[in-house]
Amino acid sequence: MLQVLIVIILGLNIQNPDSLNLQKSLAEMTSTPASSRQLTLYRKLNARKYRMQEKMFLAEGERCVEQILENGKTEVIELITEQGYELPVYMQRFGKPVFELTKQDFMEIADTDNPQGVIALCRMPEEEGAEKLIKKSGVILAVDAVQDPGNMGTILRTTSWFGAAGMIAGKGSVDVYHPKVVRSTAGATGALPVLSGDLMEFLPAFEKEGWEIILLDGSDGAEDIRKLPRHEKRILVAGNEANGIQQNLLRSVGKRVLIPGSNEAVESLNVGIAVGVALFSLKS
Repeated sequence: MLQVLIVIILGLNIQNPDSLNLQKSLAEMTSTPASSRQLTLYRKLNARKYRMQEKMFLAEGERCVEQILENGKTEVIELITEQGYELPVYMQRFGKPVFELTKQDFMEIADTDNPQGVIALCRMPEEEGAEKLIKKSGVILAVDAVQDPGNMGTILRTTSWFGAAGMIAGKGSVDVYHPKVVRSTAGATGALPVLSGDLMEFLPAFEKEGWEIILLDGSDGAEDIRKLPRHEKRILVAGNEANGIQQNLLRSVGKRVLIPGSNEAVESLNVGIAVGVALFSLKS
């Protein structure tokens, strides 16, 4: 009887040794103070140059870290916590090493003014090669010099949601592993194959392989995106927040399409919203 009461109190199932082992390992999990070498690495990763050099990036915030751990698309090397932060059990169960920083050091590597106490050190997924992406089918999104991290994060998450085959980040676009981009994806980082480079080089090559290029452009003469026929392989191009798609692209590849609406009150849609509407239309 006493044994039964103890089991009930502890919430353990004595018939399940795995449950006992899990509870024991979670209880024993502790954080280790980060070394000066680790702290130097964390600081460096706030700069794009070092992110590309080390092939690592930081993902900040409970929701972001949780979803990256859950989706398993991106390798989490270790977790970094602020001194005094209690790592939630749902993060502990992944068994990642945990390293602790003082409040001052944690604030230094955090990208937000009010961090939530946990950051994941992640390894960048291997970038998709053009020769591999070109053999796929479906919809690929290409962005031409999208510079706002929040917009880029929204675009990555939305494109992943609609099951796109991949994304091409053109020259002048914000780094997809910028801390704010990663945070804005809310954990979708790594879920979508990404190719970075010159759209003037990539798009003509894809077009020769049967990909239809459509460019979001609201100027006169653009075709209503809702009237496009089905196509097995299509690349949707979205442009810079202020200037749209560069003229060289507009003149050299594909066809221009628009999202119909009233421009009496507003000049144009936010690029993140425009991408969502366009992808919905293409998938419908």
